[in-house]
Amino acid sequence: MLHYFFAPCPRGLESVLATELEQLGAASVQRRDGGVQFQGDWQICYRANLESRIASRILWQVASRPYASEADVYNITRILPWNEWFSSELTIRVNIAAIKCPLRSLDFVTLKIKDAVCDKFREITGGRPTVNTALPDIRVHGFLDARKFSLYLDTSGDALFKRGLRQHAGEAPIRENLAAGILYMAGWQPGIPLLDPMCGSGTFLLEAAQISLNIAPGSGRSFAFEKLKAFDEESWTRLKEAAITRQKPKTSQPIFGSDLYGDALADARANLSAAGFAEIVTLKQANILEISAPAPSGFLVTNPPYGVRIGEQQELADIYPKLGDVLKKKFSGWKAYIFTADPLLPKLIRLAASRRTPLFNGALECRLLEYKMVAGGMRRVKETDVTHHSD
Repeated sequence: MLHYFFAPCPRGLESVLATELEQLGAASVQRRDGGVQFQGDWQICYRANLESRIASRILWQVASRPYASEADVYNITRILPWNEWFSSELTIRVNIAAIKCPLRSLDFVTLKIKDAVCDKFREITGGRPTVNTALPDIRVHGFLDARKFSLYLDTSGDALFKRGLRQHAGEAPIRENLAAGILYMAGWQPGIPLLDPMCGSGTFLLEAAQISLNIAPGSGRSFAFEKLKAFDEESWTRLKEAAITRQKPKTSQPIFGSDLYGDALADARANLSAAGFAEIVTLKQANILEISAPAPSGFLVTNPPYGVRIGEQQELADIYPKLGDVLKKKFSGWKAYIFTADPLLPKLIRLAASRRTPLFNGALECRLLEYKMVAGGMRRVKETDVTHHSD
């Protein structure tokens, strides 16, 4: 039987997520703002949770109806067979998101949904689930626009970017699924040299190592669908075993990371070791302005620190033009991808970006800037004639 699912993702990655879900076997894949809607059976749901590198969650749509009042929200929720989906012994949490919703209080709507679920359980079973906002067994997501109310059961549990790999996070690291999406957008493939010269706690390196070794990102964690009554343990075990069989042996890869700061590098080293990737990735402490390319061609992908304090911004403004020089002189034949929230970087780096892709890191609007470092001192290959990409 086919169900409707919705997979939210970082904004800007909808098209790469749609491609990924199609490759995993999802049907009727449609991009939406902030995610992808698709159809599939429970196998597809399990597989998307296990293997998607880009989705934030996999939500199972259980209702989508027109509404006009809080009472409508309550009734649409109450009519559903919650007791057939999970046990009243489990804990729940209700999350609400809305765009152009005419109702006055979203907190009140959240309460109405919780009441409807609990009332349904009480009516049928005499018991009711308790609310646990910190570590719920089951998450219920409601979404309201101007006219329609949709309800989802979260099949993932913890967000999918929580791979269970990153033990130590540095300052403001980017989320794992955003890092994976950036690697896909750049067109990087396993076996091609990859360098992150400002690697911080190593998010890009961890994702690249998993992609290189064909490790399913969800293979080391559990999921909320395992607590649903319809859970098919046998087919889930088969899926997991098949994914583990497809993993490649842990051999050294042309993945390189460096950072100016020893403590950041210690975090990256700890994270890579904990994931079993210490021998896969090459790390060294180095200043980005003094490094050389580790191979004749490859991909440089990095998320430079973003200056929040005033002194830092001046410091970064001094670094950007020098960074442009280093890329020109030492990385000809490479493609460089710089992910930044700093509007000054594209102006100060003094290189012509061949693409600028808007992406969101949480609520923060960023740009992924692509620079093709043409051999021979960056003689522009009339890129301006081909690509008129602007923001």
